[in-house]
Amino acid sequence: VDSKSLVIKAPPAEPFTLGCITDIEPQNNTSLNGLYKSGGNFCSQCEAEGFRCITYYPDRPDVMTKFTVKIVGDKEKYPVLLSNGNLVAEGDLEGGKHYAVWVDPWKKPAYLFALVAGQYVALEDKFVTKSGRAVDLRIYTAAHNSSKTQHAMDSLKHSMKWDEDRFGLEYDLDLFNIVAADDFNMGAMENKSLNIFNSRLVLCSPETATDMDYNRIEGVIGHEYFHNWTGNRVTCRDWFQLSLKEGLTVFRDQEFSAYMNSAPVKRIEDVMIVRSRQFAEDAGPMAHPIRPASYMKIDNFYTLTVYDKGAEVIRMYHTLLGREGFRKGMDLYFQRHDGQAVTTDDFYAAMEDANETSLGTFKLWYKQAGTPTLKVSTAYDAGAKTFTLTCTQEIPKTPDMEEEKLPQLIPIAVGL
Repeated sequence: VDSKSLVIKAPPAEPFTLGCITDIEPQNNTSLNGLYKSGGNFCSQCEAEGFRCITYYPDRPDVMTKFTVKIVGDKEKYPVLLSNGNLVAEGDLEGGKHYAVWVDPWKKPAYLFALVAGQYVALEDKFVTKSGRAVDLRIYTAAHNSSKTQHAMDSLKHSMKWDEDRFGLEYDLDLFNIVAADDFNMGAMENKSLNIFNSRLVLCSPETATDMDYNRIEGVIGHEYFHNWTGNRVTCRDWFQLSLKEGLTVFRDQEFSAYMNSAPVKRIEDVMIVRSRQFAEDAGPMAHPIRPASYMKIDNFYTLTVYDKGAEVIRMYHTLLGREGFRKGMDLYFQRHDGQAVTTDDFYAAMEDANETSLGTFKLWYKQAGTPTLKVSTAYDAGAKTFTLTCTQEIPKTPDMEEEKLPQLIPIAVGL
């Protein structure tokens, strides 16, 4: 055993229980990775490889298990004790301490573990699912920010309703918590039933926030909630598949924001991001496909390519198969893989199989970096009354791949 690994050289041949007591100092953890203390409160961030900073564990996304968490803390210093799942027990202990027991009945990888302990106040509400279950909703924040969480709560309820209506996806626990932390380093994180956000993505008021701030909060609240199915219930086999959850969930939050606001304006905004920033990434020294073949550190691959180009690849499925066909593919994807850690190939197969079609060279989008250039020419023969559209495609060389790239399937809309 050392600070980074625990090796059991002769494990029992039969299934066994391993008890492990670890002593860590989160108050001295300045990396903000794993469990750390900030502003007097304890908070966690475990994606992608933070759980190994808390205890010895096979910290991979394909290792999925059920978590039961008991938190004990000083009641005066840490009156709020939160983790994943449902709160099944709580009470007072000697010496001014108290405890809370959380049980998450759904298997999840360790990167979705979360723990929060500190002084917070909560805005509370309820949401009734399409099957009639009442879900308690709480948004926790520092007391001085308590008046700035109503828009986030409204956005959460709209997200839950939209996901039911658009994709038939219902929330699966009794409780959904959001914590707004001033010093959270990841922007927002979709931990099962305990989303943790940087405060700027939760808090707003008419006196200090713009329309853009309101829309951004609505979109990010939706994004993290939508991960409950596309990322949590069905997760990634390995981190090479990161776009499986992120590209798909970005597409879902784009569609949600388009529904809640102006669809043309939202589409223009998303295209501007891809053209101004992702195209530059694809043309630079760090160009990589949405499913990279290798990496030195996975934290470096939370990129515009994986997220935003990944979302455009998902949108092409939607364009090729239509809204109904895409929904059929999503339904089959969840039917086949609920509770599993899977790959982009599994998503591709679900889309093909559900629609009984072949998508040909579409998989190349996952393997090839670079922005394709299309050259389009047209000709109209008045005598024959025929219109000819000719397209050629070029994909530039990128540092990650020297060999010549193959043409990729691109849907093209034509109007005459």
